[in-house]
Amino acid sequence: MRTVALLLLFVFAAPTVGRTQTPTPVPSQTPEIEVIADPRVYGEYPKNYQEIITKWLAENLADPASANIEWRGPPTAAEMPDKKTKRRLTGYLVEFKVNSRNQFGAYTGMQKKSVLIRDGKVIKATGFGL
Repeated sequence: MRTVALLLLFVFAAPTVGRTQTPTPVPSQTPEIEVIADPRVYGEYPKNYQEIITKWLAENLADPASANIEWRGPPTAAEMPDKKTKRRLTGYLVEFKVNSRNQFGAYTGMQKKSVLIRDGKVIKATGFGL
């Protein structure tokens, strides 16, 4: 019985010589679509959101030079609660993943983060423990 199990393991683990493999589908790149909400409610749409967030990360990460950012999509109009003032903050939400070195010099791994931008400034961040 062990021999059969070992033989099956080798068959499935062996490289696929002579077999045709189906190619891995490549996701198509979709263009970013700006959905601009009422600027009186959400502020001005942050066209340079990547630059705004990169500058903000430079001030808030332990090693900003090591940061690898994976953008999840364009800014979307959103509301978030503010625990300090007990009111709702409005702006444009940007979600992304970041991998950077921590204060010990080790990479943290890709972690999901989000920031709320209003009038060109980050007014709230989630996933940072700040």
